[in-house]
Amino acid sequence: MIELIPFIIVLAFLFEAMDSSAGMGFGTGLTPLLLLLGYDVLQIVPILLISEAITGITAGFFHHEFENVKFSIKKPLNQTTKIMLMIAGFGCFAIFFSVILTYFAIKPPKEAIKTYVAILVLVMGVIGMVKLRQRGTTFKPKLLTVFSAVAGFNKGIGAGGYGPVVMMGQIFSGIYEKTATAIVSLAEGLVCIIGVAAFLLISTQGVTIDFVLLPSIFTGGFLAALLSPYLVRVIPNNIWRVVIPVYAIGIGVFLLAKLYIL
Repeated sequence: MIELIPFIIVLAFLFEAMDSSAGMGFGTGLTPLLLLLGYDVLQIVPILLISEAITGITAGFFHHEFENVKFSIKKPLNQTTKIMLMIAGFGCFAIFFSVILTYFAIKPPKEAIKTYVAILVLVMGVIGMVKLRQRGTTFKPKLLTVFSAVAGFNKGIGAGGYGPVVMMGQIFSGIYEKTATAIVSLAEGLVCIIGVAAFLLISTQGVTIDFVLLPSIFTGGFLAALLSPYLVRVIPNNIWRVVIPVYAIGIGVFLLAKLYIL
């Protein structure tokens, strides 16, 4: 029997709305909250990846429809599509191995991983604020590949830390904010597909995945993925230039507070 939990639906809607609008926040913000509510990590991480695989691709489609970005499957591929595929490619490689290592092989302490993600996001947000008046215009693909790999690694570990890293990495690499938001939505959807595949693989080796949260998280997340691309379309880019790094700082502070203060 499918069980919908209203409070979880609302949380998923709010965090996915911000994620699809600012390119970050769904897994990074929702994972620690669900842990505080008493859910197990294997009830959270694979479920968030399943949800984001669908909502990311959905949001990417509507970003394209609302002309926040132009993706193309026709050859030659345009630069935006090439950037998205590059980000997704490195992220897919990293998330597959991080899932295998974290939940099947090494199993590092959860607190250490969360602290790492929180500090990384916080530092990137601060740098983003500093660079508001020093924003580069030259695309730096080598820099972006590093951010993509780190983000994929984060995503596989705790279902979060992908959007903030890739989003800020794109901005540091000279990519327009609205375009960056659309790119990260679609790339994250593709990366999450590989993450789900990795979890399914280790589940055949005795790792138990609980799907109790899937109906509620997917319902809230999918509704938000339909709305958020329109917000990106109508809100001026200058606002996103401030919102994105401020939000990254907020996520970092929030995670550290949850770990060591609250």
